Amino acid sequence: MNPFDEPPLRDELRGQTPYGAPQLDVAVRLNTNENPYHLPEVVADAILKAVHDELLELNRYPDRDAMALREDLAAYLGHGLTSAEVWAANGSNEIQQQVLQTFGGPGRTAMGFSPSYSMHPLLAVATGTKWLDSYRNANFELRPEHAMAQVRVYQPDVVFLCSPNNPTGTAISLDVVEAVASEAPGMVIVDEAYIEFARSGAESAVTLLPRFPRLVVTRTMSKAFALAGVRVGYMAARPGVVDAVQLVRLPYHLSSLTQAAARAALAHAPAALAQVDVIKSERDRIVASLRELGLTAVDSDANFVLFGTWPDQTVVWRALLDRGVLVRDVGLPGWLRVSAGTPAENDAFLAAVRGLG
Repeated sequence: MNPFDEPPLRDELRGQTPYGAPQLDVAVRLNTNENPYHLPEVVADAILKAVHDELLELNRYPDRDAMALREDLAAYLGHGLTSAEVWAANGSNEIQQQVLQTFGGPGRTAMGFSPSYSMHPLLAVATGTKWLDSYRNANFELRPEHAMAQVRVYQPDVVFLCSPNNPTGTAISLDVVEAVASEAPGMVIVDEAYIEFARSGAESAVTLLPRFPRLVVTRTMSKAFALAGVRVGYMAARPGVVDAVQLVRLPYHLSSLTQAAARAALAHAPAALAQVDVIKSERDRIVASLRELGLTAVDSDANFVLFGTWPDQTVVWRALLDRGVLVRDVGLPGWLRVSAGTPAENDAFLAAVRGLG
């Protein structure tokens, strides 16, 4: 074989597959944690106007630093944050990639607590950062003393904490974040993609930013704001961290249309978030209904539910798909994950589960 026939792929990327969930044309698609509701008309109209107003200026580059959007995001987050403490990009994955490019990379390590968001180790590999896997207990809980002990042993340059955690749905206490941030020698990223769906009592790590200068909290507008197709993520951190991350951002990375759409949605945040309580109620109904069927369902602070258990979850996944319902096999033996859909979609999912016998 001619050695030049294949591209010279980096060794750590060999055998890897791209991240992604199946995009199948089925009646009920509950596998990617999307908001099941269309944008409210008032929000859609505001976005349409905002995007229209940008069209005649598309010959110009967008605001490179997205200052107006960052001001709006800071106002949405509250807690006295300013635009200097917020950064935005194309989804929270890009934010996390930028943080790894800045504070990780060759010769450095990142650590997470499995099972958790499978994109985190992929981002580490993509940025040349060594990935270290630690674990939660048998109930998927993460306790402060365990997390702190693991950080003390491995001394990672970047630590990922996911709250609410994907795929389990469980939020972690601020005690865990404090323990890790107190022990970690480097950056601590708290992924709060689903925080708007959290149950009463769950707190955001944003409140800890004044105490921990190496803490980063990432969020997204894809879930609660129903803007998955727009791709807007953001982070809150100390100004010095925000400045450092801009060293690796691509020029003009966030389009004018994206910034306009996000700002319009934020200007109508109460309307954009109007369905969050409905989704939370439906999530809780799914948990209760699955338990009534004799299954195990993990308490969730997100817009999805981890449920099981079976000897082979892939068989169950296929059986549900055959009934027109697509859920997610996250690769956790015995478990599947289902997004909270509309009441009708959730009824169809529960009927399909009952039909499994």
